[in-house]
Amino acid sequence: MRQTGRQSRRPERRTPPTAAELAKVHERTLADAAARELALPEPGAPGTPGRLEPRPEIGDSWARLRRLGLDPDAGAASVLLGPAELEQRRRSSGLDNVMPVLRDTLLEPVGQAPLILAIADAEGHVLWQEGERGLRRSADRIGFVTGARWIEETVGTNGIGVALRAQRPMHVHSAEHYLRSHHTWTCVAAPVHDPATGRLVGAVNLSGPAHNVRPYLLQLTATAARLAETELRAHRLEALNQLRTLAAPLLARVGGPALVVDAAGWTAASAGLPPRGRLRIPSEGWAPAAVHWVPGLGECVLEPLADGWLVRPVRPPEADGSGTVSAERAEGARLQLDLRRPDRPELSVRGAADSWSHPVSPRHAELLLLLATAREGSTAAQLAEALFGDAGRTVTVRAELSRLRRYLGGLLAHRPYRFADSVVVTVEGPADPFDLLPASTAPAVRRLRTDLAAGLVRLPGAAAPVPSPRHGGGPPVPGGPVAGAATSA
Repeated sequence: MRQTGRQSRRPERRTPPTAAELAKVHERTLADAAARELALPEPGAPGTPGRLEPRPEIGDSWARLRRLGLDPDAGAASVLLGPAELEQRRRSSGLDNVMPVLRDTLLEPVGQAPLILAIADAEGHVLWQEGERGLRRSADRIGFVTGARWIEETVGTNGIGVALRAQRPMHVHSAEHYLRSHHTWTCVAAPVHDPATGRLVGAVNLSGPAHNVRPYLLQLTATAARLAETELRAHRLEALNQLRTLAAPLLARVGGPALVVDAAGWTAASAGLPPRGRLRIPSEGWAPAAVHWVPGLGECVLEPLADGWLVRPVRPPEADGSGTVSAERAEGARLQLDLRRPDRPELSVRGAADSWSHPVSPRHAELLLLLATAREGSTAAQLAEALFGDAGRTVTVRAELSRLRRYLGGLLAHRPYRFADSVVVTVEGPADPFDLLPASTAPAVRRLRTDLAAGLVRLPGAAAPVPSPRHGGGPPVPGGPVAGAATSA
């Protein structure tokens, strides 16, 4: 009988590796990396059948830390937050409001099991650390204490650092930790996002002895993170309702089209305007008593209110789409996609009539990057293949592009999808190409990281790269994006 491609593949290992096996993988991987740096023969070729390798996300983290030169025995020095800054970060994160429910969700169900609950902010600072007393003493010895900054650059591969970087629930077990002093631990962590803005606000983490690992902890931690987001959403809705109470009599006195939004741009009340959920607020914020161009509304006068803004269009938006960037206004516009901060991609538009800047979602950042590196244009099927590895997911791509066109208007053309020819597009990337949208698993983005690191391509508007002498020349990966102009190595 003819075997299918799936049947002919080497069967995957179904049982998780033991701590001893992970320790061997850790030592062999670091030894192989050192051998490559010294141009010595490698102990073995990666990908050999039967050879146990680290998970891709763990292997990527180890490779990044090797490039940074982090010592797997010592780590890097970390400065603890002082009491005043710790308290300020607790309040500004908003997570202090959800700590009671997190304690009930994560510490109570596990009973007497030795576990530590840690809550970190978006920069990896441990804001709270609670749990079994004896285990906390062990955590003190490796610096896992309240006020420490638990990121990969200082303490190596760990649950909090990897979850914040990848922005999805992660499990780091035993020797998957980069530092050898952490091999007796297992950590599970999940990111928490602010439902009002989509901004990453922190991570929920559970840590315990590696020999006492429980398979349900990752699901429990991810559920707790979603519960934290639900609590944050409830607090936002309560504040929005309070703002709505203040807005009703104010709008009655304005006598013209206006709306009241909260600090994140969510509409509390409106008068004389079609209903809309949220306005996009510039990254630098709004100045009071000034005219600003607001995507979807056009030029508006803004006045500060308690925890929000009164927005009054200078000219009401028309049904033909005024309030978006028209083709005429797109002439000579400059669009910049700033990806230097892995956790906060940002889009800026500068033109003769309009100027604005605001954060974009991870999915929109991926789409904008793909459009910027393929100025000749792409079909929905090509973008679906680049994003998901599945050319059939065109409905999702078209829906996201429709959302982008609501505020980009004439800057974004279609059939095929592309930026208008008159628009000058630049992309600001991170210093390390592997930090380019690190949470993205899009096939095209992963290829682009590799090509940028090899010096085969450059981002639009970037200086010509100086390729590493370790990389040979050659064309970009077939099917990959053309990032600006390709250069030979």
